[in-house]
Amino acid sequence: SSGTFAETWTATTASEDSVKTRVTGLQQRSPQSHVSPCGRDEQEGLAAVKRICEEHKEAKVEFRKLDLASLQSVRQFTKSFKERDLPLNILINNAGVMLLPEGRTDDGFELHFGVNYLGHFLLTWLLLDTLKDSGKCGDNSSVVSVSSSAHGIGEIRLNDLNCRQHYSAHAAYCNSKLAQLLFSSHLHQELQLGGFPVISCAVDPGMVDTALYHHLWAPLHMAQSLIARLLFRTPAEGAATVLSAALSPALNRDCGGGYWANGRREMTTPPSFNPQLQRGLWEVSIQLLGLQ
Repeated sequence: SSGTFAETWTATTASEDSVKTRVTGLQQRSPQSHVSPCGRDEQEGLAAVKRICEEHKEAKVEFRKLDLASLQSVRQFTKSFKERDLPLNILINNAGVMLLPEGRTDDGFELHFGVNYLGHFLLTWLLLDTLKDSGKCGDNSSVVSVSSSAHGIGEIRLNDLNCRQHYSAHAAYCNSKLAQLLFSSHLHQELQLGGFPVISCAVDPGMVDTALYHHLWAPLHMAQSLIARLLFRTPAEGAATVLSAALSPALNRDCGGGYWANGRREMTTPPSFNPQLQRGLWEVSIQLLGLQ
C-alpha cells in the first residue's frame, strides 16, 4: 500500500530509543518518505539519524529538536517547520513519559499531563493548517496519537488535571493516556465537521520494551526486564503497529476517530467516547494553552 504515499512527509515525536526503529520502519514501508523525528536530546537524535543514513543510503531523514515539556519549544519547532513551507502528511504523536516521580513541566503542568497530552495538543493544533493543506480527498493527512490500554483505568477530573489533590505516578500516566484518546476522537469530529482532508486516530502499540520503564524502582525494573523477554513486544514490533495505523489504506476509509490495536479497530472504555468529557477537556486545554 506504500504506493499511495509516493511522496509522504512525516513528523514523529519520538523518545530517543524509538527514533531508529520508527524511522527505519517508515523508510521500509514508504521508501519515498521524508521523515522528521523530533526529540529532546539533540545529540542522541542526530546520532540515531546518522546511523540510519549509514545503513540506508537513500533515507530522507532530518532530526529536529523538540521538548514537549516546554510550550515555548513546541512553538519554536512549529514556527521553524512552517517557515520552510514543507507539506505534512502524517503527524505521529508518540513521545511520552511514564511513572515519573511528581514533577512539573517548564510551564508548571504535571509531567505526564504536560508531556504526553498537552504538549502534543499544542503541537497538533499549530500544525493543523499544514496538515489540512497537505491532504486531499481519498488521500487524507493523518494525526496518529500513540495511546495505551492503560487509558482504561484513567480518570479525567477537569478541575484537577494536574493531580494536585493526590499524586500517583500510575494514575497520572493512565489519565494522560485517556486524555490523548479523548483528544484524538474529538479532533477527528472537528475535522469531519469542517470537511477537511485530515483523519485523527489513536493506536495502542502494546507493551513495548523501551526506556519508558527505566524509572521503575530497581527490583521492579529487573523483574520487568525478565518479563519483557517473555511478554513485551520489541521496539520494532511496537513501531510496526503504529506504522500500520499511519499508512493503512483502511485509515482513509473507516478508522478515523477510532482506536487501533492489534492491527484492527477496537472498542475503548465508555469515558473515552463521552462527548461532554471530550468537549470539556478540549475547551479547558485551549484555555490552558491560551489559544482562544
